[in-house]
Amino acid sequence: MLLGDSIFDNRRYTAGEPDVVTHLQRLLPAPWRATLAAVDGATTARLAEQLARVPADASHLVISIGGNDAVQNSDLLTLRVASSAEALQACGERVLAFERRYRQAIEGALKLGYRTAVCTVYNGALGADVAAAARVGLTLFNDAILRTAADLRIDVLELRHVCTEPADYANPIEPSGRGGLKIAAAIGRMVGALPAPAPPAQLWT
Repeated sequence: MLLGDSIFDNRRYTAGEPDVVTHLQRLLPAPWRATLAAVDGATTARLAEQLARVPADASHLVISIGGNDAVQNSDLLTLRVASSAEALQACGERVLAFERRYRQAIEGALKLGYRTAVCTVYNGALGADVAAAARVGLTLFNDAILRTAADLRIDVLELRHVCTEPADYANPIEPSGRGGLKIAAAIGRMVGALPAPAPPAQLWT
């Protein structure tokens, strides 16, 4: 089950190329299958609605949520402050509130009893004028995701290591068909349905 936001529900952005769930369905061997419950635009507050649609025969939940929460806090990038300490205080308060909502949402998923994994928020393909500052801000939100995963002892798919090239994005924040294929393959490997990539060849002297 793929739950969360447009990282998985990206069909409208792929210009006719396969979306994440279609790629995953094609990659998975029988008897595995992939089902999409994610909804474009969803935030942590909307995850419970998706969890209510998880069928009893599900085996794994993979959740990508939190990116839209971060977008809702993008005003932090232009916040007028008198000092760096004031800026850090403002960021800390927002991230703490996010972490509480995020943890509550993921704990709700775990109550269903399925093996669950979460995804970090990738950096996107933002313009040079905001990319550096946005990466720093996203690090704070991703730290909250990673802390939650560590505390709850669940797997994490680090999307910042998956979508690394401009072609992986259909626009500044949505995965393209190519990016969706990378995400689907990473999910398949994480849940054990696909083999891990072979290690690079070693040169011996």
